[in-house]
Amino acid sequence: MSFKEQWPARAFTIRDGAADPRVVVVKGRDRWALENLMQAGPRGCTPIDHPGPRWSAYVFKLKKAGVCIETIHESHEGPFPGHHARYVLRSSVTPGREAAA
Repeated sequence: MSFKEQWPARAFTIRDGAADPRVVVVKGRDRWALENLMQAGPRGCTPIDHPGPRWSAYVFKLKKAGVCIETIHESHEGPFPGHHARYVLRSSVTPGREAAA
């Protein structure tokens, strides 16, 4: 089973404060990232604890679709010190049905 078959298109209802709810349809890695963010709750996700090849791209596409995601920049130590992003879902997201292909 390919990754796209494992993560087919699915509708999600997005709610942000006073704005009217809206529906977005995501699939593949974008859906994978959104569902990881939903499961992570307020602690959010980093590419370190939720390995994925292009987290920043998934988040960019989800934000463009209207999902509110906060990017927090954190420092890390170790043999390769530097910075990484922590992504925290700020929208209220409710999964709907899988969309037709």
